[in-house]
Amino acid sequence: MHVIKRAGLYLTILPALLLTVADVQASAERNYLAGRNTVASLVSEVQTASGWVPYPRYTDRAGWDSLLGENKAELIRRGERQLKYVWKVIPATAYLAYERTGDRTIMQEPNSDNNNALSDLVMAELAEGKGRFIDQIINGVFYNCERTSWVLSAHLPAQLSKRAFPDHTDPVIDLGSGELGALLAWTYYFFREEFDSVNPVIPQRLKKELYDKIIVPYRTVDRYWWLAFVPREDGMVNNWNPWTNFNCLQVIALLETDTVQLAKDVYRSMRSVDKFINYVNFDGACEEGPSYWEHAAGKLYDYLQLVHMITGSKVDLFGEPMIRNLGEYISRSYVGNGWVVNFADASAQFSAKGGLVYRYGKAVNSKEMMEFGAYLARENSTALSYGTDIFRSLESLRYYPELMAARAAHQPAAASLYPETQFYYFSNSKGLFLAVKGGYNAESHNHNDAGTFSLWAGTIPVLIDAGVGTYTRQTFGPERYSIWTMRSNYHNLPTINGQEQKFGKEYRARSIRVDEKRKQISMDIAGAYPSVAALNSWVRGYRMYPGKLEITDAIDLQERKAPQQFHFMMQGELVLTEGSVGIGVEGHDVALRYDARAFSASVDTVALPDPRLSKVWGSRLYRLTLTERPDERRLRYQHQFQVVVTAKK
Repeated sequence: MHVIKRAGLYLTILPALLLTVADVQASAERNYLAGRNTVASLVSEVQTASGWVPYPRYTDRAGWDSLLGENKAELIRRGERQLKYVWKVIPATAYLAYERTGDRTIMQEPNSDNNNALSDLVMAELAEGKGRFIDQIINGVFYNCERTSWVLSAHLPAQLSKRAFPDHTDPVIDLGSGELGALLAWTYYFFREEFDSVNPVIPQRLKKELYDKIIVPYRTVDRYWWLAFVPREDGMVNNWNPWTNFNCLQVIALLETDTVQLAKDVYRSMRSVDKFINYVNFDGACEEGPSYWEHAAGKLYDYLQLVHMITGSKVDLFGEPMIRNLGEYISRSYVGNGWVVNFADASAQFSAKGGLVYRYGKAVNSKEMMEFGAYLARENSTALSYGTDIFRSLESLRYYPELMAARAAHQPAAASLYPETQFYYFSNSKGLFLAVKGGYNAESHNHNDAGTFSLWAGTIPVLIDAGVGTYTRQTFGPERYSIWTMRSNYHNLPTINGQEQKFGKEYRARSIRVDEKRKQISMDIAGAYPSVAALNSWVRGYRMYPGKLEITDAIDLQERKAPQQFHFMMQGELVLTEGSVGIGVEGHDVALRYDARAFSASVDTVALPDPRLSKVWGSRLYRLTLTERPDERRLRYQHQFQVVVTAKK
């Protein structure tokens, strides 16, 4: 065990803080897209692929050499590794497994391997241009044309049958089919003449499958939940909306030659994407967490960029402050050293590509994002995009020279406040970074976590949010809140009169009060607990000082049914002594001190056999629980926890 010095991070008990009120704004019907455009106006603006695609034709070898520059050899190497790839057949039982056991990976892993192989081959052939990869590309195209569905098994219950087995009579569109459709549409666009010279049936069949699986259902079916034409009962619109609209519009814009029909399709996509823009908050925070930013705000940017291209720059939302807010959220959520604020299902490890952040920043004229994108490209080698999103791959190549020449910088803001979403970040000169969440317990990718917080010493997470494990059927089913990562008692929150927080839109934090100058915040989290918790109020407060954090709880119970418990999730090596818990993590010494007269302490080791969690945290985490002594009888009282961080050893 790591030996902890007494100086470090301390936990004690103090009075609640008086703060100023921050009001939460409601979502607005902004309708930035369909509200400002019509089919008639778009007919004169849209261009078919020959007009809007900014990349060289396949046969323009000088154009490709210029675009690829120093990246040409790497793309060819990636394709060469796939020249002998054996395309993986996905058996019927891989689909059935989702219903039988909840396992989605047995279908998704070979599906991803196949799609990534095809993408590597396509990019390699574009880079080399000698026809060496064409036969393998045709193999991949033929394989996919023979499939009943391109939809992931976990998403097939969107079929009318509600079953996870592909139904040939009911094509649906999901994230997987949309992304593969876009990849195959670019494959068709670049290589249809080469395919035709081998056998005309190849491009004809590919075009037919793209129409049957993507274009026709996109045009004719309104029930897909992600379109948001038929509102969900909970009203949610999440990353699926811009992501899938973006993919479908790529397919259409690359194949459709009738500008009137194309205008109708673009307008339909606008009506749908407006639902996402109207749903998300103007403050720009992503309630799904930073690892979903690429698929939420990032895909909205991709979609808006695509529409900008298709309409010859006539449709342009990049001057809207909200679009900029959505982008800058990602740089504000980055703590440093690869760590990020990770509420909801998001991972604590950063994943966004520097090239995407830079391009978005350039579009919205954000120096902060452009410098952060360049910083990521230097620090994490994320200048280029690889994988099945060919649009991002090509765009990363187009912007590569200026990205690599851009100034690289990132510095956490002293305060980043998102009053609508109720995310609040504070940092100080002593190396502390605090993230506090209010919110409600029915957000997209929700955890029951209203009022929780995370704390970093330097850039090292100390008091943490674990994130989420590998997705299964249970993750998004009625059993979701039996999973420990979703429960409030595995967040930095109390269990009140034996009760955890509950799922539902009505379970929320209230009376948020913020003082940005003093770096303090409080909220009443009583509303996140069921009525059986017998609470009048439970005001949780946080205040940062140079090198110190104070956490307070002002408690008003109707009755005392059980001892109150305070939970803290942490990583590192622990030493538990009377009145103190020592934490050693990545060279930092932290002490978490409590009043042993009022509390007993226990530490649970949380094993992490799930690779999605262990990849981030290692083999285990710890949960500290402070439980009131049995003789604690007061119904109204206050606790204060003082957290002090010393310099790194």
